Amino acid sequence: MSSTISLARTDLRGVAVSSAALRRSLPRGGTDIDSVLPTVKPVVDAVAQRGVAAAQEFSEKFDGVRAPQLRVPADVIATALDDLDPGVRGALQEAIRRTRLVHTDQRRTDTVTRLDDGGTVTEKWIPVQRVGLYVPGGKAVYPSSVVMNVVPAQTAGVQSLVVTSPPQKDHGGWPHPTILAACALLGVDEVWAVGGAQAVALLSYGDDAQGLDPVDMITGPGNIYVTAAKRLCRGVVGIDSEAGPTEIAILADASADAEHVAADMISQAEHDDIAASVLVTDSVELADAVDGAVARQAAATKHAERVATALNGKQSGIVLVDDLEQGLQVVDAYAAEHLEVQTRDAAGVAARVRNAGAIFVGPYAPVSLGDYCAGSNHVLPTSGSARHASGLSVQTFLKGVHIVDYDEAALKTVADEVLTLSKAEDLPAHGDAVRVRFGDKR
Repeated sequence: MSSTISLARTDLRGVAVSSAALRRSLPRGGTDIDSVLPTVKPVVDAVAQRGVAAAQEFSEKFDGVRAPQLRVPADVIATALDDLDPGVRGALQEAIRRTRLVHTDQRRTDTVTRLDDGGTVTEKWIPVQRVGLYVPGGKAVYPSSVVMNVVPAQTAGVQSLVVTSPPQKDHGGWPHPTILAACALLGVDEVWAVGGAQAVALLSYGDDAQGLDPVDMITGPGNIYVTAAKRLCRGVVGIDSEAGPTEIAILADASADAEHVAADMISQAEHDDIAASVLVTDSVELADAVDGAVARQAAATKHAERVATALNGKQSGIVLVDDLEQGLQVVDAYAAEHLEVQTRDAAGVAARVRNAGAIFVGPYAPVSLGDYCAGSNHVLPTSGSARHASGLSVQTFLKGVHIVDYDEAALKTVADEVLTLSKAEDLPAHGDAVRVRFGDKR
């Protein structure tokens, strides 16, 4: 297969485009979750009925390996940390430190609103009780995903965490040792050696005979089969999102460095054949320079074939616009998982963006910084869902519960309004529930 790269161009100059038109015309890939549901549903059903036995069978079938036991022993986790390269250990510790600092500042506080002398509503933030954190194990090793999932859950106060990651043929049937070492650094002692749809199903239903409790919520990215299983199990458990292919959009003008832009597009394309890299610019000269830089840099990168496939796909390309005003309209319609702003007054331009999972400002804030050590979270909304959704955060693992506390006098002050509204909605028993409390006193 040739690794020649030809970035497609979409020319919007001189065109007044609506949001609806942009959704149809911008580069976009995606995956058809519906197409794999018939394959995934029997997996989920079997694991729901037979637990670990079924999960292990599917691991052997799909991954070609069966873990010695599903829960990874403590000594295997400890050994992974002992054997971890000191440089990797130090980098992970710094990533954990920075991520904790940022996420600690996200913790919400309870609020009390007093409506009457005897009537209050308190919003209390309660952590989800037990959470399953999925860490992929396909084309790459993702200890950073352990950090990004575990830190906000711990910061929110989640008391029970289980990390699950696919067993690896090359590592005795256990998850990758770097994943296990990251768990050890974070104090996570419950790790399951299972991946794919069977992991999502086992997290959702558990296995009493094996001492594996189900979780209340599942977070973390995965492939199309993991995403389909999340969809099927949603309702039994909560989920963070249905993650699509990873993506970057770069809004740039003539001041941007083409070598920087090309490197950032390639770094995202490195993830997967269906990863998306999109440049939005008002400079034809920059677009031409990026084409050349991409060709040079991609030829020298380790995963050249994967990068070429991603950059040549319909999900990637260059969008030419008249000016930054139109560029902002385009990136808001695209609603990228990761958006870089490499323009003059990048901070001012970035402040005007409404739709993005995370925004990286200026030439020295590449997406790869956010992947590892910015302190921000890299589990972000994809496929345009940044128009309405947020990335993983402390709030993901908190439930806002309203506590309503009214005494007799406070209820009496609003009783007439309750009676009136219950009558207007033809729900007279609602009004009676108030009236009965007062008897002849009203």
